[in-house]
Amino acid sequence: MNLPDAIAAHVRALPVDLQREALDFIAYLEMRYHIEAKGSPSLTTSAFIERFAGSLGDDFPDDIDDTDLASDAPRERLE
Repeated sequence: MNLPDAIAAHVRALPVDLQREALDFIAYLEMRYHIEAKGSPSLTTSAFIERFAGSLGDDFPDDIDDTDLASDAPRERLE
């Protein structure tokens, strides 16, 4: 077994949240040492949402829709 296969085997044994943490660490190493990942596509919006879904706190409301958005209100002038 070569090194990439050994790393992949260890990562597969981790829970999903720790797999994400391992991936984040790899991305940090790539950034730190200016290494461009080969064959990794740019993160699309849907992939970004999927990757970070569930990373918000338990108290964050998950039923927000357009009715929850406030309209701009005029502010008093500062003098």
